[in-house]
Amino acid sequence: MNYAALAALVLVVALSAGIFARRARLLVRLVRNGKPTARFDDVPARIRNEAVIALGQRKLLQRLLPGLMHAFIFWGFIALLPTIAMAMLAIVDRPATLPWLGQQGWFALLVDVFAVLVLTGVITTFAIRKIQRPERFKGSHTGEAELILLLIAGVVTTLLPWHATRIALSLNEWPAAWSPVSNALAQLMGGGPGTAVAERALVWAHVLIILSFLAYVPYTKHLHVFTAVVNVFFGRTRARGRLEPLRFDEEGPEEDMRLGSGTVADMTWKQIVDTYSCTECGRCQDVCPAHATGKELSPKLLIMALRDQLFAEGPGMLAAANSADGLTPLVPGAVSDDVVWDCVTCGACVHECPVSIEHIDHIVDLRRHLVMLESRFPAEAEPMLRDVERSSNPSGNSQSERAAWADGLGVRVLEPGDPAPEVLYWVGCAASFDPRARQTAVSTAKLLKAAGVDFAILGPRECCTGDPARRMGNEYVFQSLAEQNVETLNDVAAPTIITSCPHCFNTLSTEYPDFGGNYNVKHHTEFLAELVRDGRINPATGDTSITYHDSCYLARHNDVLEAPRALVAAVGKPVEMQRSGKRGFCCGAGGAHMWMEERGNQINEARAREAAETGAATLAVACPFCTVMLEDGVRTSGVELRVADVATLLAESIEPSAGGN
Repeated sequence: MNYAALAALVLVVALSAGIFARRARLLVRLVRNGKPTARFDDVPARIRNEAVIALGQRKLLQRLLPGLMHAFIFWGFIALLPTIAMAMLAIVDRPATLPWLGQQGWFALLVDVFAVLVLTGVITTFAIRKIQRPERFKGSHTGEAELILLLIAGVVTTLLPWHATRIALSLNEWPAAWSPVSNALAQLMGGGPGTAVAERALVWAHVLIILSFLAYVPYTKHLHVFTAVVNVFFGRTRARGRLEPLRFDEEGPEEDMRLGSGTVADMTWKQIVDTYSCTECGRCQDVCPAHATGKELSPKLLIMALRDQLFAEGPGMLAAANSADGLTPLVPGAVSDDVVWDCVTCGACVHECPVSIEHIDHIVDLRRHLVMLESRFPAEAEPMLRDVERSSNPSGNSQSERAAWADGLGVRVLEPGDPAPEVLYWVGCAASFDPRARQTAVSTAKLLKAAGVDFAILGPRECCTGDPARRMGNEYVFQSLAEQNVETLNDVAAPTIITSCPHCFNTLSTEYPDFGGNYNVKHHTEFLAELVRDGRINPATGDTSITYHDSCYLARHNDVLEAPRALVAAVGKPVEMQRSGKRGFCCGAGGAHMWMEERGNQINEARAREAAETGAATLAVACPFCTVMLEDGVRTSGVELRVADVATLLAESIEPSAGGN
């Protein structure tokens, strides 16, 4: 054993580990200081996410070339981990290696293969960054990333020739034939003193590069190397469209109460880990409809800005015994008001993120603080918030008018004490009051009657679900409406609830369980598709070409993809848009934007033009918000398309006049 080498190795390892531990201690303390959030349930699903998303790199592989590039590097480092211990043993005692594993030919082959794959991944990454220069990298720490890539390249470009020198010096305990790359390099070397010197230089270089990587990474955005797997494990396992409720009651410790995020002291521990885990890949930015239409919002830059403020103010906050006094407001300290209000909560960023960052939760928490504590929000949204609270609907109509759309249709309106119907049709505010969305309710009612379904509506007893208020940030109003509606629905006790609005569908099925409302909720496309499948509705297939627009709250947030497409195929000739399904493009109405003015280029116009590019004659929708937004988008963009709900198209296929009033 070389004791001088051992002493030197202990010194550099201690130095690297000390630098790493100093940073790690701060990071852990910041997480422990974060506000509580329940993320320790559903362990089997969390383990599955870890296997599929973290280890399997599923989300990254949605984009094949950059996904494989990253997967090569990630999987390579996992496979090459034992070689670190082997190199340290060899520094102390040149012939030494790990027992058993260091003698296995298959492991030597694995090392060669993955070392080449890692190097290929690094070269490909540099090519993408330096030649393609994707817009999604704009604003990222590119210099820092390139230094990390060089360190990774250094790890494998010292590993392979080091193995080659061991073969040339006959120090290998594995059959050389199992190491084709290292063996080929060994043939270029002799076995003399020069090779022995090279072996010492290479093994030391290999270890020093690894230790430099260990010390440097926690201070960079590549911190995600250590935190991404943690973030994926604690990612959302319940419905993606659900928001975590705030607590307004008096139970529980006062420090657990929060009204959104005003400063870094208000962030939950999961949100803090989110900021640590951002890879700055820009995939979220690439799919964001607000960013695509020239808005200030970039989901990537939002998370980076929150991380920067956390690192700038976190140490001082901890030193002041966790006091929030003197902390800079996150808005506008980290991000501007426009960034907060640009978001349509479509979830494209969350769906695309390879490390399970929950951008919507960050944005809604920023809104909650602005709305409930500072009364600060876009002026045009004020009437909606006022009317939802005072009139139980966002348009300010009298509740007595809720069933007016059903006049003459023979639809039963439930009164207190009436027997529960087979199906309760939750109409929603838009279909109840908006003339353009009302057609969906009329068509749905006619189809249910034609199929002989025992159904009824609540009429004036149906209130807004509270979704627009919640997405605007007024959690208190949402919870008041939720409790009122849950009481009504529990009293009715209908076996099945159907709704035409994906926002109502999401709220009733995924958010009301937090308030005691557990229901069998189906979107009207799901229920109608079942009626068609069972032969209770028999549409006539036409020759009209139809392209279907996926509502974000139906497809991406709640996985309803096939039912509306089955209905489109039953009545016409379907043609898909370039962006569809879970990777579709928003209409622009979500996140309460139905009631806000949109700055700059219009999201609905961009989507209307994309629909027109398919050559379809009809743009089918399954959401009243999408109906209104895309009709406006078609008109203002000048394209030729008819916009109609799938229920209306289905009703027309049964009887030409069935879709009309």
